[in-house]
Order: sequence, then C-alpha cells, then structure tokens
Amino acid sequence: MAKKQKTKGSNGAAFLWKAFFVIIGVGILVLFTLITLVRKDFFGKLPTTEELAALRNEEATLILASDGAVIGKVFAQDRTNVHWKDIPPHVVDALVSTEDQRFFEHEGVDAFSYVRVLVRTVIARDRSGGGGSTISQQLIKNLYGREQHGALTVPVNKIKEALVAQRLEKVYSKEDVITLYLNSVPFGENIYGIESASERYFSKPASKLKVEEGAVLVGMLKANTGYNPRLHPKAAKGRRDQVLALMASNGKLTEKARDSLQALPLTIRYAGIDALDGYGYFDAQVVRQARKILAEAGKKNDKAYDIEKDGLRIYTTLDTALQQAGLRAVQKQLSAMQPKLDRELRGRNARKSWEKQQEKRADDAWKVNESSVRDVFTWDDAAPDTMSYRDSLWHYHSMLQAAFLMVEPGTGKVRAYSGGNDFRTLPFDQVESHRPIASTIKPVIYAAGLRKGLGPCTYLNNERKTYSDYEGWSPENFDKDTIGGQVALWYALAHSMNIPTVDVYFRTGVDTIRDTFKALGLPTDGVDNPSLALGTSDISLREIVGAYSAFANEGLVRLPQMIEKITDAGGKVIYQGKMAPAKRVLEEQVAGTITAMLRRAVDQGTGASMRSRFGVRSALAGKTGTSQDYGDAWFLAYTPGLVAGTWVGARDPSVHFGSGQGTGAQLALPIIGGTLADVERSVTMRKQYLVSFPTDSLAMDCAPRRSGDLLERMIEGIFKPKDEGKDAEKKEEEKGEGFFRRWFPKKE
Repeated sequence: MAKKQKTKGSNGAAFLWKAFFVIIGVGILVLFTLITLVRKDFFGKLPTTEELAALRNEEATLILASDGAVIGKVFAQDRTNVHWKDIPPHVVDALVSTEDQRFFEHEGVDAFSYVRVLVRTVIARDRSGGGGSTISQQLIKNLYGREQHGALTVPVNKIKEALVAQRLEKVYSKEDVITLYLNSVPFGENIYGIESASERYFSKPASKLKVEEGAVLVGMLKANTGYNPRLHPKAAKGRRDQVLALMASNGKLTEKARDSLQALPLTIRYAGIDALDGYGYFDAQVVRQARKILAEAGKKNDKAYDIEKDGLRIYTTLDTALQQAGLRAVQKQLSAMQPKLDRELRGRNARKSWEKQQEKRADDAWKVNESSVRDVFTWDDAAPDTMSYRDSLWHYHSMLQAAFLMVEPGTGKVRAYSGGNDFRTLPFDQVESHRPIASTIKPVIYAAGLRKGLGPCTYLNNERKTYSDYEGWSPENFDKDTIGGQVALWYALAHSMNIPTVDVYFRTGVDTIRDTFKALGLPTDGVDNPSLALGTSDISLREIVGAYSAFANEGLVRLPQMIEKITDAGGKVIYQGKMAPAKRVLEEQVAGTITAMLRRAVDQGTGASMRSRFGVRSALAGKTGTSQDYGDAWFLAYTPGLVAGTWVGARDPSVHFGSGQGTGAQLALPIIGGTLADVERSVTMRKQYLVSFPTDSLAMDCAPRRSGDLLERMIEGIFKPKDEGKDAEKKEEEKGEGFFRRWFPKKE
C-alpha cells in the first residue's frame, strides 16, 4: 500500500516537471518566434546600423545676445546638446550607478539584469530591484518611442529595444552612448537633455554641475514629475540621497563624501519658462527674420534648414545689460503708475461704462462669468488666484503697457527691444503698433521748415486763431500759454508749443512736409491736414525711432539690424549679416540744428526732469509727446551713440489718465530716464552709448519771445540795448521766466 502511494507521488512530481519544461519550451519557442518576427520587421522596420550611424537628436535653436548669453530658444522639444567632454565624470558615475551598473561590461543587453529583476522583483517581490533595461535600451526607447501591438506590446517593444541596442553599441562607443542618452532623456516641463535641465533647475551649464546637483538630475530620470525639485523638493531630496548612496555602493563616492553630501539641503536656482520672457518680443522678431534668411540660404545651398530641430545658433545685436536696464525702468514706473490709474478709473466708474459696451457683444463665457484660479500677469508676480472671467478681462483692459526700442544710429543695430509688459500673456507687439504720435512728430515738422529756409531764430506766431478752412479748428498751446506775440523757432520746439508749430506747417507747405516724411520713412497719410503738425497721425515706435536716428546721425540712416549671423550646430556660418549702407535723408545742417534745439528741450524744456529727477548729466537731445486726452505718452532721447524711444498707454485708448500724470513727461520719460541713469552708472555702457555730440556752434542767441505788434517791434529795434541779442536768454532768466522754466518746465 505504501509502495503504491510512493509511485503516485513520483508520477505527480514527474508530471509537474514535465509540465514545467513544456511551458518553458513553449515560452522559449514563443520568444524565439517573436524575436524572429521582430528581426524580419513584422512589427515595424528596425533602424539599420547605417541609420543609427547617422543618428542625431533634434536640438533647439538658440538665440544669443551680443555677449553670447542665451536670450531665447526655438524648438519642437527644448533640447541643447552637449559633448562628452562637457559632461562631468560624477554625472556619468551617478547615471551608471543608478540606471545600469554593468554598463561598461555588457554590449547593449545585460542578461544578468534580467535575472536580477526576475529574482528580486518577481520572486522576492522587491520593487526596488529596478528595471532590466540598460542605458542603451532606454536610449532607443527615448529616441524611437514605443508602438502599440495589443497584448504583445510589452514583449515586442522590449525585444525591439534589445536588438537595436546591440546594433547601437556596434556603431557607437560607450562614451557616445552616454552622450546620446543624456542629450535625449526627458526631464519634465517639456525639456530634454541634461544641458537644458541644468539651465532650468540650476541656471548653469551641465559642465559646472556639482555632485549633489548632478544627483538631483539623475534622480529625476525615474519620475521627472514626481522628483521635480521645484514642485516636490522633499521627494527630490530623498531621491537625490538615494542616488548618492548608490554611487557610494558602486565605489564612486566614499562613505564620508556620501554622508556629507546627503546632509546638504536641496538648493536650486530655477530659471523656468519665464526666464527668457524679457526678450520674448525681440525673439519673435528675430525668428521671423531668421525664417526668411534660412529659406533664402536653403535655396542657395540646396539644403532645407529646420529652425525648430537643427540646433542652429542665431547671434543677435541685443545688449542684455541695456535690455535689463530698460525692463527694470518699465517695471518700476508702471508698478507705481498702475495703482494711480486704477484709482482714477474707479473714480469715474470706467468699468461700468466698459461693461455696458461689452454687453452688446457678450458671449456665453461673459454671461456665465465663471470664477476659477487664473494666472494673470502682475508686476509683483502674484500667485494664481481665484478670479471671475469678467475680472480677468478688465484686468488686461485697464492695464498700462509700455514698449521701448533702442538703436545705435551709426550702425542701425537694435540694442534693446520690448513690445509690451509680458510676451506670453500680451503677445501683441506695441513697437509695431500705430498710435497717435503726438508732439514727438514736431521735430520732423521743424526739420521740414528748416529745409524750406526757416531758421532757429525765425519768429513764429503765438496768437491763437481759428482756421475756417478746417472746420473752425482753433489749436491752443498745451499749457494754455496766452502771452501771444511771437516766439523764436528754437524756443517753440524746446517747449513743444502748438500754435507756433502750426505756423511752421503753413510756412513750410505740404509738399516739403510730405517729402520730409517720406525721406524719414514715415507714413504720409494726412499731411494735407495741419493737425498733423500736432501729432494726430498714427505712427509706430519703430518708425519714429528710425526718424530720430537721422537726427542723431547727422542726416544719415541705416536700416535696423537684429541678426549678426546664423550658424549650424557645429559652428559653420550659414548667414553673415552686414551693416546696411548709410542713406542720406536729411541735410547735415538740418539734422544738427534739430539736435541743438532738442538738447535745449532736455536742458530747459519739457524733458528737463531727465536732469532734475533722474540726474542724467550726459549731453542728450529729446522730445516728449502726449496725445489727445492722455491716451498715449511718448518720449525719445538720443546721443550719437543711441536713440532710445518709449511709448506708454493702454490697449484701448479710452483707458487713460484724466490728469497731467498721463503726459509724456510724467508717464513715458521716467522709463528712458531710469534706463539712461543706469547706463550712465555703467562704465561700459556709458562709453558705448552716451557719446558726446559734435561741438555745437549753432547760434541761437535770439530772444525767446517778442511782441507781435509791428510798432512795438520797430521801437524795440531802435532802442534795443547792444547786448540784448547775445544775452537775451540770460535776461529772460533774470526776469524769472528762464529760471523757472529750467527747474519747473512747462508741460507739453
């Protein structure tokens, strides 16, 4: 009986063993069949060794400032490739210790790792055992992705990766594989490669990563969101310490070094998606130009360039120091002025009127007015907060915006450029926007007058009159100047007087004014209407800065230049920019005379707060401008080394100050004033941009004013003291007017 039982047990065991071997055999057969099918491209074509040899990652194109700093990227995926020599050894040690300890021993596939995974993960149920994929296999997954094959998706993709990894290592050295891997691996936030990750999280190139910083990035490879050091610092530190421990266990760190590094707090220097926002408007212009340049170069070279994938380098003219000075001045000015405007708007119930208008074209979103957490632009970078739909619309509708453009007149190089407050949320470029140009057009009118034969000491009418031929138009001076009489042309421009400017318009004639506008690159619409002389025409900041460049450069202009050169990823020059030829658009004497008068506008007239408020001592010429109802504020200033212009206003001209706080002198000038004050404090920028004017030998020694009565003028001519012509201005100051005009200049 006992013998029978033993036979039964033996038979059962034998059956189980047979079943086991049958299953193993079937599994091997299935595996072999799958491998054969994959090799035969049944599940899709595998890359050949030739294709692998030509392998190159897509790479972001970099936009570089004049000092080589990265100010923008153009990409399908945010990636900047590095070379093996630029990867710190400790990063390689961390990667190998964490992801593939036998990397330098296997040939793309590590059978031992599969056994380890089987024993530790499946049998011992230890989830920390890690995956069986080598670095080479992970690289293939990163480069080619994974396809869906139903129930066979996992085994087929694993086999594909193993086969291609073996081919890969026949083509590339271990160093090349590591380099390719670190250039392609995702680090979250739509960035790829260790160089971009290093710039994002530590604001430094990968070559300068410290051991503990490299461990943070390598640790992110397991779960780039879960171990994101900005979003989950505690988890990221724990993962970093785990990587350091693995490095120590692999003999790449001493225990003392491991303990010391693990004791360090997690410290990052995050340069996130807004790090390049200050250059967004400029970058957009550069990319637009670069696409055209590359299209033309591609035709000549019989080669297609992809700006989003080819890792090109676009070298530009932008000066980051000047740009940052401008951005600081904008932030300081608008963050101070916006609350003042908000108070005025509340005081006159502006939002209520705006909402009534919106009701006429209200959509479903307006009617529902849903409240949700919204991330809107603010000057103090406030955190996202709950806000209704209508509140968010009003937030941007009532917002003051500022644009600035700064150009070297002698070369045409654009040195600073910003088209608004925030490119991501307010992408419309206000540098290109056409707005009422206000009094900043007056120097052009006076230049036309000079070309017609007027001079700085020509006396202009200052008596208010009505023009019946122009629907009873009756302009008056901005500051309600009622003295009347006559004023010298230089004085009228320096103090931005309206009535004398209209006199210049009529004395000059439409034809000469039109020709001058054309020469300076300004639109000629409306030149046959005298209101043009007071700035009613719509002109862009780009156009008016170009016109002032002629004044700054003795009547010569060059087309603006933004791109110096474009190279491929290897440094080969694709396009070499050239300075545009100079074109004479004004007589040198006319340009010099306008400059002399506009220097007085800064020293004594509407731009005097450049001296009194901002302490800028360098020689400057400048002009303010304020459109009707304070809808647009302008200021332009220049030297032979720099023309700097700014515009301030709201998106809708109906949103504006109702007081003098909206003038060009109060609203726009402080942006240029703050910028040039920074320039003057910088030895480098001061030397480059605040260049001295040629010696001013222009005689403007005539009295600012004289009576309009002919008999009085004759008596003045007979009994005028001998020194009155030369010292007229001094006598005016002694009377009080010149002195007070210097320190308390009239508004426009």
